[in-house]
Amino acid sequence: MRTQRNPQLNANGELIHLLSTEGLSKEMLTHILDTATNFVSVSDREVKKVPLLRGKSVFNLFFENSTRTRTTFDIAATRLSADVVNLDIARSSASKGESLLDTIDNLSAMAADIFVVRHNESGAPYLIAQHVGPHVHVVNAGDGRHAHPTQALLDMYTIRHFKGDFSNLSVAIVGDVAHSRVARSNIHALTTLGCPDLRVVGPKTLVPNDMAQMGVRVCNDLRSGIDGVDVVITLRLQNERMSGALLPSAQEFFKSYGLTPERLQWAKPDAIVMHPGPINRGVEIASSVVDGPQAVILSQVTFGIAVRMAVMSIVASHEG
Repeated sequence: MRTQRNPQLNANGELIHLLSTEGLSKEMLTHILDTATNFVSVSDREVKKVPLLRGKSVFNLFFENSTRTRTTFDIAATRLSADVVNLDIARSSASKGESLLDTIDNLSAMAADIFVVRHNESGAPYLIAQHVGPHVHVVNAGDGRHAHPTQALLDMYTIRHFKGDFSNLSVAIVGDVAHSRVARSNIHALTTLGCPDLRVVGPKTLVPNDMAQMGVRVCNDLRSGIDGVDVVITLRLQNERMSGALLPSAQEFFKSYGLTPERLQWAKPDAIVMHPGPINRGVEIASSVVDGPQAVILSQVTFGIAVRMAVMSIVASHEG
């Protein structure tokens, strides 16, 4: 029986699209992180540019709002010397009813080389990747509740930078796991990279039923969830994706699961605190933790530029 090829890879096993961390090998993930290391120093140069994507066009298609992801992709493409087009979806033909693939066809006719896509429908980047020509590449900047691979990769880069090898680490992902594409992408990446102790922490209403099958320990109590961990990744409560009353209130959530300086002491003394943003201070995490010495949240943003440079340079160097 013929096995279906991973749509992110070409026949030679080279990365041509980045759609998910799921299905990528440890070697591939490590290659992306190692490549990003070469780009971190670009930010310190007087001229913050390298010519790797000179003559290429990167189209940012954000059908959902974004600050960090959209801006860092814009900066990353510019630093790679690409021509960057930020499509204003609200003022585009998509707002007049044009289908997603018709929009892609028209932009492809304008000689697009890379589409960076954020969409509220899970699977939209996959649909585009199956539709475009072999010289066009798709990078998923977040699709529905499914995946956010570049966020996961910048999180992996941050963890590796501060904590080293994954094989000895304990990592806790705390909060609204059920609605978080970041959580799913991080879980796939962490398990692939060999993290032996991975926990998801939250109320039963916000933790999916399939976590145990993914090799993750489920904790419904914050103390046991972050006890002795090296890394705490807090997640935003995604009220826009919730249907029904899954929580009494944001205040009740903070009372049980909010990360405070006192609770952070349950983790290792040198534990780092991460958050994908945007942060709801006083809901999932206290301001004193966000601004405290163990938080590496702004480092995540900085490393995100290098990681997105790495992803775009790698996919653009291969054909489908």
